[in-house]
Amino acid sequence: MNVATTVQTSPGLEAFVGRSAGQGTALSAMGIPTRRVEAWRYTPLRAFADTVWAEAPALSGAQAQTMLAGLPLPEAGSRVVFANGRKLEALSSLSDSIVSTAAEAADPLEDRFSAVLNAALVQDGLSVRVPAGTDAGMLALVSLTVGENISTHLRHRIVLEEGASLTLFDVNAGEGRYVTNPRLDIVVGKGARLTHVKLQQDSLTAGHLAIVAASVDGNGNYDSFTLNNGSELARHEVVAKLTAAHAQVHVNGIQIVDGSRLNDLTSMIHHAAPDCGSRQTVKTVLSESGQGVFQGKILVDRIAQKTDGYQMNQALLLSEKAQINSKPELEIYADDVKCSHGATVGALDDEQLFYLRSRGIPEAEARDILVRAFLLDALDLVTDETLRDLLQGSIRA
Repeated sequence: MNVATTVQTSPGLEAFVGRSAGQGTALSAMGIPTRRVEAWRYTPLRAFADTVWAEAPALSGAQAQTMLAGLPLPEAGSRVVFANGRKLEALSSLSDSIVSTAAEAADPLEDRFSAVLNAALVQDGLSVRVPAGTDAGMLALVSLTVGENISTHLRHRIVLEEGASLTLFDVNAGEGRYVTNPRLDIVVGKGARLTHVKLQQDSLTAGHLAIVAASVDGNGNYDSFTLNNGSELARHEVVAKLTAAHAQVHVNGIQIVDGSRLNDLTSMIHHAAPDCGSRQTVKTVLSESGQGVFQGKILVDRIAQKTDGYQMNQALLLSEKAQINSKPELEIYADDVKCSHGATVGALDDEQLFYLRSRGIPEAEARDILVRAFLLDALDLVTDETLRDLLQGSIRA
C-alpha cells in the first residue's frame, strides 16, 4: 500500500487541501508521502511538502507560441496545447478522425499519491475518442508551465474503439519552479493500438508527478516510451491492466539525470487475462550526483496462464556520486507463465574509451559517443521514426 500510516501536516499539504474546494478529503487523509512509505522510499517529496503551491495564473498565447517554437514537435497531425493548466484554443486543432468527448469519472486509484493529488485539484484536460476502425494519425499533446511556486493538475482521457489507432506525442516543458501533476486515462479497445511517446523536459527546478492508467482489451496494444530529461524531481508512473486475451503492454523509457536531480519511472502491469504479454526496458544515465529510480511490478492473476512478461533495467553511472535504485518485482499466481526481470549497473568501458581517444577523438566527445551507443537499443523501441528522431535530438548526453 502507498498510504501513509501517520499523516504529517505541512505547508504544502495544507495549501493543496485548501485549494481543493472540498475535494481534498482523501488527500488530507493520505498526506504527502515520506520515505517511510515503501512506494516513495527512493523518491522523497520533502520540497513538495515544504512549499506553498499556488494556482497557476493564465499564460498568454504569445508567450506559449514562443515556447512552442523552441520545442521538438512533429509538423504534421493534430495538436492540443495547454498552458498553465488551460487549453489554448487558438494553438490547438484536432483532425476530423478524433472526436472530443465529455470528461468521465475515473478509477480513483486511491492508493497512489499522484492520482489522489490530481483528484483533489483536477483541471479539465483533453478528452477524446477515436472511432472504431479509424487511424487517427499523430496527435501532439503539449503542456507548458511557467511560474514560481505554482502547480497544475490536468486530467486527460483517450479512448480508442475497436480496431482504432493513434500515435500520441506527449510533451511537457516549462520555465520556473512549479509542480505538474497530470493524469492520463487510456482505454484501448479490441484490436486497437495506441503508441504513446512522452518527452518530459520540464524546468530543471520543477517537479513532475505524472500517472497513466491504461486498460487494454483483447488483441489491443498500448506501446509507450518515456524520455525523462528534465525536472528537479520527476516520477512517471504507469498502472496498466490487460483485460482480455492477447493484449500487449510496453512500458519502455530512458532517464537522463545530472546535477542533484532525481528521475523515477514506476510501473505496475496487471495481467488479468491469459495469453497476454508485457515488456519493460528502461535505461538510465546518471552523472554528477544524479539519482535514478526504477520500480517495476508485474502482477499475474491465476487466470492469466501463458503470460509472457519481461522487465529489464540498466543503468550507466558516469560519476562515483551518482546513484540508481532498482526494484523489479514479480507477483505470480498462475503456473504456466514466462516472466523474467533483471537489472545491471555499470560504468563506461575504459578500453572502448581508450580506443576512441587513440583515434584522435577528444575525451568529452568519446564519452558522448559511448553514452549514446548505450541508449541506442532503447531508442530503437520507439517504432515511429519521426518521434524517434525528435527524441534522439532532445537527449542531453
